[in-house]
Amino acid sequence: MRFGNRFQLGLTLLTGLFLVAVIFAFLLYALTPETPAARGPVLLAAFIAILIGSLLCILFLLRWLLRPYQRLVGEAERASVQASILKSQDEAEFVLETFQSVVSQLQQQRKELEKLSAEARERASSAEKFSERIVASLPSALIAFDGSGLSMAINTPGRTLLAVDGKALGESYDKLLGEYPELVKMVEDCLKNGTLYRRTEIDAASPDGQIRRLGTTIAPIEVPQERGPGGALCLLTDITEVAELREQVALKKNLESLGEMSAGLAHEFKNAVAALQGYVQLLQSLDLNEKAEVAAASLLNEVRNLSAMVTSFLNFARPQPLQLEEVSLPELVSECGTELGPLFQELKVELTVDQPTNEPLLIGADERMLRQALLNLMRNGAEAIPEGQTERAVSVTLWRDREMTGKDCVVIEIKDTGSGIPPGQLQKIFIPFFTTKPGGHGVGLALTHRVISQHGGSLSAANATEGGAVFTIRLPYESASTQG
Repeated sequence: MRFGNRFQLGLTLLTGLFLVAVIFAFLLYALTPETPAARGPVLLAAFIAILIGSLLCILFLLRWLLRPYQRLVGEAERASVQASILKSQDEAEFVLETFQSVVSQLQQQRKELEKLSAEARERASSAEKFSERIVASLPSALIAFDGSGLSMAINTPGRTLLAVDGKALGESYDKLLGEYPELVKMVEDCLKNGTLYRRTEIDAASPDGQIRRLGTTIAPIEVPQERGPGGALCLLTDITEVAELREQVALKKNLESLGEMSAGLAHEFKNAVAALQGYVQLLQSLDLNEKAEVAAASLLNEVRNLSAMVTSFLNFARPQPLQLEEVSLPELVSECGTELGPLFQELKVELTVDQPTNEPLLIGADERMLRQALLNLMRNGAEAIPEGQTERAVSVTLWRDREMTGKDCVVIEIKDTGSGIPPGQLQKIFIPFFTTKPGGHGVGLALTHRVISQHGGSLSAANATEGGAVFTIRLPYESASTQG
């Protein structure tokens, strides 16, 4: 049997003792002979015994019931700082005042605890907002996946790179990264095996169809083992310009080495060609028959072509120093178009020059060498269009831009409507003697690349999404006095 509190238990015990005493008195009365003289003393003695026992039981019961109260008074005396002052007061008032003091302290502590909890929530919220600002401010694309491979966070550059909106959260990695198969395999390996990929470069097609080089870092998200896999964190950086610059530097070094090694040999070879040309001209002055004259004329033509090729290679191998002057690029492009007018009419190719703004775009450059480079690129664009091509056009666009380093530059884009450059040849077209033209020497683009590099700029080639090749020149936007 269970009792709710000490009072109920004490009352039950007292009732039980009273019943036992009554039963005992009843039994004693029943066993006493049935004479008034015998039963009177017995009943009196039983009543006195029951009364005394009941009083003793009541005293012990009251003491037992008041034991928690005495303990509460003792604890209050030890806890209260004003115990010596309050001892003269009533114990009930003392306990009540002590209890009120404890309640007041608890309320103050509760308020302090609530204040600390509010500060902790505020700090947590501030830390979360700060983390969100950091993630949003990252210039690189950041994508986080949970242990199930579902996206948890994507910052703005990540949405731009993947061309997705806010609904991308909660998508599986294979669906979200479906356009990047190599990236899907890397994320899958990281989720399953915890593999870390650090600064791995992959090629990916952007939404506009251009091939971009991405620097990729994929790391597992560490969590306690009992909570299961934590997920994967992807950091993607567009390093296309860096990769192109790296390739440009490597190509420049290779071309410089090749020029230095070949310049001496080409010079000696030119001397031999000059001697050979003199002998052929001497041979033509002799009295020859018709077949010999034809053969001598053909031989002289081949010698002259060979001499022109050697001269071009020497110009490439031993570049002349720049004669810097202030050059207006719009005027220079217009003059190049006028000079190439007869060729464009002969090939039935339309030339368009576009400049979004009316800036003069004055730069410090060697006008003669830069003119040669532009003429070569514009001529190549016209000659790259097949004869049966319906759309026959070469467009030149100029605008002012800003480099990754923060410096201003001028961009000249020359685009044609030809068949484009085979992907396997994009990295070879600036190498000397590499050409796809039947009668070409393979020196023109190499020489053009050298001229642009001498001016502190860069020249790159790509294929346009709508077809045709695109050559992009980037030149520093500096005056001749600044460069000098």
